[in-house]
Amino acid sequence: MNDKENNNYVLELLDIHKSYGSKVVNDNITMRLKKNEIHALLGENGAGKTTLMNIAYGLVCPDSGKIKVNGTTLVLENSSAAIKNGIGMVHQHFMLIDSFTVLENIVLGRECKKQGVFTDLQKSKIEIQALLEQYNFEIDLEAKVKDISVGMQQKVEIVKMLYRGAKILILDEPTAVLTPKEIDDLLVVLKGLSESGHSIIIITHKLKEIKKSAQRCTIIKHGKLVATVDVKETDEDQLASMMVGRKVEFSVEKRAHHFSKTLFKVDKLCVNDYRGIRAVNNVSFDIREGEILGIAGVDGNGQSELVEAIAGIRKIESGHFFIEGNNITHKKPREIIDSGVSTIPEDRQKMGLILPFNLAFNLILHKYAIRPFSKFGFLNFESIRKQASSRLKAFDVRPDDPNYLASALSGGNQQKLIIARALFDNPKLLIACQPTRGLDVGAIEYIHKMIIEHRNKGRSILLVSHELDEIIDLSDRVLVFYEGKIVGMLEGKAIEERKIGLLMAGGE
Repeated sequence: MNDKENNNYVLELLDIHKSYGSKVVNDNITMRLKKNEIHALLGENGAGKTTLMNIAYGLVCPDSGKIKVNGTTLVLENSSAAIKNGIGMVHQHFMLIDSFTVLENIVLGRECKKQGVFTDLQKSKIEIQALLEQYNFEIDLEAKVKDISVGMQQKVEIVKMLYRGAKILILDEPTAVLTPKEIDDLLVVLKGLSESGHSIIIITHKLKEIKKSAQRCTIIKHGKLVATVDVKETDEDQLASMMVGRKVEFSVEKRAHHFSKTLFKVDKLCVNDYRGIRAVNNVSFDIREGEILGIAGVDGNGQSELVEAIAGIRKIESGHFFIEGNNITHKKPREIIDSGVSTIPEDRQKMGLILPFNLAFNLILHKYAIRPFSKFGFLNFESIRKQASSRLKAFDVRPDDPNYLASALSGGNQQKLIIARALFDNPKLLIACQPTRGLDVGAIEYIHKMIIEHRNKGRSILLVSHELDEIIDLSDRVLVFYEGKIVGMLEGKAIEERKIGLLMAGGE
């Protein structure tokens, strides 16, 4: 490598090694980021991607290896040291305070001061407003974070790093919770940042987005470097094969099915959001046995409130829903579960898992009070551990140790843990809300096959997803939500991306 090429790298991770006990997470990985480059980091769930980037951001100390920024070897003892050297990281789960305004979140920890003592928010606001204009961001600085969309929160996190002077940006799964429109907007933002002098690393599983945005891609598998490739010279099939070590089937095969008996029915359902505003407005639909009913819509159009109402965790203003003709409206979550309804929640950390619990206990949260997991009020630990061990292996949760803490799993493995629990006892109705969020293509392939298999057993699935490809590939029928109402129903060959997109935007 000549000096001129070496000087073109703004960040170098050289022979990075990190172990936790006997588990090697990063096995002498080398990765280099060029100036003005968008560089993708690709790998299966649990491959060590986030750990490697946490090392680059000073959150994790490597056992060995070097970190160079603009050719200078550094020891990054914490994130403050990384920020001081121009490195910023936007985490997969946003680090924002919901009750604070956008402005307060951006300046938190780096407030301008009057006379060195008093916080001067107005001065900070002027500086941030200049940043917004420079990068063409439209953000309401006075809005509370809890009142803005997920896509806008993503932009707030980026602005927070820019405000701290970051020239190297690391984004961990930046599109995992975004709608297709928000993803397109974010990719435009990232391209603009790279053209204005920033260098960007994106951790992602989404091959289409890598092809759209990145110049190079580093692939790691089981903690080892596989290759760094030129994205233009590599197709999606090759990227997927390098990531999982085999050919991945992107299409889903569904056998023809004759739908007859209605299993689940929603009748004139009305639900409010947390502000008391009507989020689900007089919605009626049914799901037949052996059918996957997809719900499409831009985030914030009532899908989340619909799922929470059916699961029994949100108050219903009016209307009813039935399973096999039995009215389960206003039932408690436990009673709804016992009636044969299982849910994959939208937010795996807030709603899906008890993070300080181990994997075994998380797998039996909905069944802990019944045999074989409990007898006479006492937990049967051997039965819990045995069942967990089998489930963890079946769903490829890594590591598959029942005693491992849920908080220590990667995001994708947390999602697989929830899906393993949701399909635990063959539920009559599976509510799958963002079921493959944060999963790699190999895991997505597997989960899609599991959902189709569940359908083929004559079970019903309510699929809510921001991934239009997922909705189109899996659904037998699709309902499109707009402003809390069903604005269209598509079936069979009529399920097309263009038609769904038009309905999502309020068209006809």
